Parts: sequence; structure tokens; C-alpha cells
Amino acid sequence: MRYTSMANEENFRNATFEEKYRMFMGADIRPSDVKRNAEQAASMCLCVKCPSYAGTDETGLVFCTIGKSTKIQENKGYLCPSCAISRTMSLRWDAYCIKGDAASLSDLAGK
Repeated sequence: MRYTSMANEENFRNATFEEKYRMFMGADIRPSDVKRNAEQAASMCLCVKCPSYAGTDETGLVFCTIGKSTKIQENKGYLCPSCAISRTMSLRWDAYCIKGDAASLSDLAGK
């Protein structure tokens, strides 16, 4: 996603997760953008270094996006709050590997 002005960057920086989600998942998003965004998220992901991930034979990443793990069952601590994805996307939850993806935990879920 390209920003044409500092105002747009400032708006993005101050936006909630729900607002950012709508920006990234809007109707006009191209499949190539979805793929690029997923690759970028995977490169920033800390899941593989997480205490809850270690020793579980899990191979998935970016649980904040894909949702719960089928292999991670025990809370051994989380790195979610220190992850660049959390900061970039204004995520306010943790333990996505056990609780589910950010969209399902957010106001987008219609709770």
C-alpha cells in the first residue's frame, strides 16, 4: 500500500486495527496485494520464537491472521505484544495461537 502524503501515514499510524483491516481487505484489493501482505507479515512474525510455540511441532506462523493452532495448547507465555505485526496493525490482544485471529477477536466479529 502506498501513501501519498504524511497525512495519510499519520492517519494509518493512528488508525485502529478495525480501520486498518478494512484498508487492507477492502473490495478493491488485488490478489497480488494479498500475497505481498501475507509474505511481509510472515517475515515480521515472532511466533516461531514464542515460548508457547517451542516444542509443539507447529509449523504455522502469523496466528494473529490465520487463527488458532491445532498443536499449541499450553500457555507458556507470548511474544505477541512485542511483535512488529502487533505494532503495525494496532493489535490489542495476545495468544492468537490459542484464542484465534485478530479479526475474530475484534469489533469486526460483531460481538
